[in-house]
Amino acid sequence: MNEATPQVVQDRSLAAKVAAGDQRAFDEFFKEYFPRLFRFTLTRVDNNADLAEEIVQRTMCIVVRKMGTYRGEALLFTWLCQICRNETSSVFRQRHLELQDEIPIEDHPAVQAALESVAADDGRPETARRREEIANFVRVTLEHLPANYAQALEMKYVQGCSVSEIARSLNLGNKAAESILSRARTAFKERFRAIWNIEPNFIVD
Repeated sequence: MNEATPQVVQDRSLAAKVAAGDQRAFDEFFKEYFPRLFRFTLTRVDNNADLAEEIVQRTMCIVVRKMGTYRGEALLFTWLCQICRNETSSVFRQRHLELQDEIPIEDHPAVQAALESVAADDGRPETARRREEIANFVRVTLEHLPANYAQALEMKYVQGCSVSEIARSLNLGNKAAESILSRARTAFKERFRAIWNIEPNFIVD
């Protein structure tokens, strides 16, 4: 059996506390995962915020009842996403709505464009379009990262912020922000490969 990663160990601990009725642990869990699940769901319901919120609320109710069954075979967020997918399908069936089939990630135009894109902004319109496509794809993988890593990478690659802007936003010095970015890039690449089995060549050091 493979040794559990530090993140899985942390996830198991949090899940066990929530399952045991620890209010502080539940508050931590809700604060961390509700917004991430909301963003995850929003892309699957045609950006209908009200519907996404309803689905995530329903998902959270299910999760609280089932939290004791989480064994850490996958990251907690991955487990939550599967429950959320099932609940999304259930809501769409109940309301006779058509749920779009998910496109295999390696066949998605945004992924193909991202893999062919450049990271530097040279001012050309086509580069700007490719950077926007990268942004859409990066958001998916960001959901699987710790919150501080996700925020730093989103500011850098999605919002196009400079290191100094990131530092100010995170209340850090420039050197500390650079360190966070470096660790976040490494974590992103590892998670990207693990999820999609594609080399993230569009993320540069």
